[in-house]
Amino acid sequence: NEYKSYLSLTHMTESGGLTNSVELIDTHQIKQIFLESDANPDKVFSAVQSCRKILSKKSHRQIDEVINMGLLPHLVHFLTLDGSPELQFESCWAITNIASGNPLQTKAVVEGGAVPHLMRLLSSTNAHVAEQAIWALGNVAGDSAMYRDFVIESGIIPLLVDMTASTTASITLHRHVAWTLSNLCRNKDPPTSIESLTKMIPSIRLLLSSEDRCVLSDACWAISYITDGGSERIQLAIQSGVVTKLVNLLEHHEISVISPALHAIGNIVTGKYEQIQNVINHGLLSHLSKLLFHQKPSIQKEATWTISNITAGTPFQIQAVIDANLLPYLVTILARGELECQREATWAVMNLTAGGTPQQI
Repeated sequence: NEYKSYLSLTHMTESGGLTNSVELIDTHQIKQIFLESDANPDKVFSAVQSCRKILSKKSHRQIDEVINMGLLPHLVHFLTLDGSPELQFESCWAITNIASGNPLQTKAVVEGGAVPHLMRLLSSTNAHVAEQAIWALGNVAGDSAMYRDFVIESGIIPLLVDMTASTTASITLHRHVAWTLSNLCRNKDPPTSIESLTKMIPSIRLLLSSEDRCVLSDACWAISYITDGGSERIQLAIQSGVVTKLVNLLEHHEISVISPALHAIGNIVTGKYEQIQNVINHGLLSHLSKLLFHQKPSIQKEATWTISNITAGTPFQIQAVIDANLLPYLVTILARGELECQREATWAVMNLTAGGTPQQI
């Protein structure tokens, strides 16, 4: 999934956000207005909107233009103006798109002091402002392990946990929260601390009960990032109770949900024998035959890879694969499957012959 995202010109119009039609002015004119000590508030607002529109075209060149023109410090300042939530929103939107850029552009946002102000806006009474602040912080966290940890140390986790548990939270808010939580779990150099993951994973588990495709997808990706880090992190996921939810999501109708759910499960079965058994006990194997011949080759590969990890387990676990009648499917893949699927099927058979009993072989 994408670890950074920007807002297009139409995004907030489609989602019911705060947008107004203004005449677009260039960065030189914007700077001139920002520098006017007695500028009319409406004029300032229109200038910020123009800045946001310039940044809504997903262009690193335009992001550099805004940074080099010295507009970012003004945008950060506007985040502090609680009496003008629409101005805060437009500034948040602009900063979100700057942070969606390359590492140097995200660095400009961090070093420009935006993060503490964005953190404060997570508690804004204006829902659009709070949602936009989450998005901006998600972009910062997604840039690198260093900035991920900086955002965590700034205190974002408890606020996201509260938002997840809120019974009045909108689907849009939960989408932003799920995506940001996934970014707080990603990057492996170094990985997110166990302490931070322990605080986040109950909220991720809660989001796995959502009926929204985007929320489910990002929550599954979060679990896949957590489980891609050794048996201690795999056990954290198992103990949280997400395995049943992940297995059930293999029957989802959207590939964007099935893929990360299957990848998370595949990570779990790279763990210890008892961790592999836990997934088997939750009924995984009955779902895999359909996925082995899914219309999407990447799903076929993930399913075959998952089986290869299980056949690297104990003879008892190999027998479970045999009893689920999955070997004929592997033979079919070896005969006429995609090349990458054939490789994984080969590993599955090799693992079986290495660890199986004579009768199984």
